[in-house]
Amino acid sequence: MRKKHSRVTSTVRWIAGPIFLLLALTVMLATTTGPDAVQASGGPALAGRVVDAQGQPVSKARVALYTGGEEPAAEGETQQDGVFVLDLPEGEVSEIRLEVTHPHFQPTTWQADRASLTRLQEGAAVRLPDITLERRLTMGFWIATFTFLGMLALIATERLHSTMAALLGVAVILGVSLVGRPFNEGLFIFDFDQALTYVDFNVIFLVMGMMIVIGVIEETGIFQWLSYQAYRLAGGRVWLLALFLMALTSVSSALLDNVTTMLLVAPITLQIALTLGVDPISLLMPEVLASNVGGISTLIGTPTNILIGSYAGITFNDFLTRLTPGVLLAQVALAIYVLLRYRTEYRAASTKTSPALLARLAENARITAPDKLRKAGTVFIGVIILFVLGEQIHLVPAVTAILGAVAMLLAVRADIQQMLKVVDWTTLVFFIALFIVVGAIQEVGLVGYIAVGMGHLIGDSIVVAVFIIVWASALLSTLIANIPFTAAMLPVVGFLTRSIPGVGSKELFFALSIGSAMGGNGSLIGASANMVTAGIAERAGYPITYRAFLKVGFPALLITVTMGTLWLLIRF
Repeated sequence: MRKKHSRVTSTVRWIAGPIFLLLALTVMLATTTGPDAVQASGGPALAGRVVDAQGQPVSKARVALYTGGEEPAAEGETQQDGVFVLDLPEGEVSEIRLEVTHPHFQPTTWQADRASLTRLQEGAAVRLPDITLERRLTMGFWIATFTFLGMLALIATERLHSTMAALLGVAVILGVSLVGRPFNEGLFIFDFDQALTYVDFNVIFLVMGMMIVIGVIEETGIFQWLSYQAYRLAGGRVWLLALFLMALTSVSSALLDNVTTMLLVAPITLQIALTLGVDPISLLMPEVLASNVGGISTLIGTPTNILIGSYAGITFNDFLTRLTPGVLLAQVALAIYVLLRYRTEYRAASTKTSPALLARLAENARITAPDKLRKAGTVFIGVIILFVLGEQIHLVPAVTAILGAVAMLLAVRADIQQMLKVVDWTTLVFFIALFIVVGAIQEVGLVGYIAVGMGHLIGDSIVVAVFIIVWASALLSTLIANIPFTAAMLPVVGFLTRSIPGVGSKELFFALSIGSAMGGNGSLIGASANMVTAGIAERAGYPITYRAFLKVGFPALLITVTMGTLWLLIRF
């Protein structure tokens, strides 16, 4: 199975770069051409906005204007914000009727009253009240829904690589939409241009930029050096070493991301564990649990925070100031749990180590490029400062990451072709494909139905809303990888934020952040960092099975999510 996944991953890496560049070019072309909406010329015109039952704009709705004849006198499509503008034809009109249609909604009609007719005949423009469309279930709804569930099942069971599963979902959705539409209009979900509007390229470029930044820093050996210093400070006391390593991975995950942190720290942790004669799992598991929790503190700490921050407009500072106290509370509780859970292994660990092994450990943890580290470190500090100050100077995180990547490459005079290889194109294509699949279930209305159902369950209680979002996110993240789950939940939380009285613009998104990230600790497939760590351990001969991870991780989930929930209730 691992070899099969490796071959798939290699194939995806080869095709990912061209696919990513093609999609980015298509989006740029699409945004320059603009939507198919008729612009007012300054004469009499009708303007309005089309929304769904949750008040969200409906794009690509066809608006046809009739003045008494069978053929429309003017027609156009709503834009991304649901707005349309139609010019009236010249001459006297005694009747004006609008017909609004969309593949996933019931058609509706608006009839101009006498006052509106009078204003239009006088040459004025009339702004209509919002036109609300009611959803309808089509074959496309069920195709998008079952494709999304099938993708989640393939990711959870590891029958296919996650990127391949997401690409398969995109192929099914677009294939059925475009090929099936001529035969049955109900098969249509969305076209290619509209699918790309659901891709959040702020996330894509933020992740890509940070991959380049971390790729340069990784070559200096700083993370291995830090791990070895943690070992030296522990002085042979394994329980203290475990706490140092947890603190190191937690801070590193906040400044980098939890996947990158485990890729860097796990190999040296294995060496330290073998040198001390302790089971490596007893150090790796606390590390990855602390990594998933620590990453919540910043925008760039976890992939789920990147998704949430981009969707809800939550800044680096927002995460840092609002969630860090709760993260520290959860980390203290997690540390106590780890010490109790692994007390037997820590007590039995040998404090007498081979001088030869210690010498090899120190050599492997040596900083290999001190000059590059000084330059890269300076740039990295600048990137963090820009993340903190970016909101004040209107600098979005994606631009900060790209600026940091370019500055890093120029500072160390890196080989650009070599450095682009450190970009995990597989992950970037996974994000793009995931956005499209989640966009499909949003387009057909599944997300809206879920949002309405949760809204009825929650009612007007902010406390109930926080509790349900945190715990539903945490528990479901043990069954579904937290990245696709978070992507699917964003519009649901957005609806709840608008519909519950007294809720601010960010509180429920913070609840989603805590639930999805801490919930990733519940099972092996819950977070990407878990699977990365398991892969490193298995290659070293110490496999972490799904059941073994669940036995340690699920109690950690219950403990940390409880602490996170308490903090949210206190803070908000």
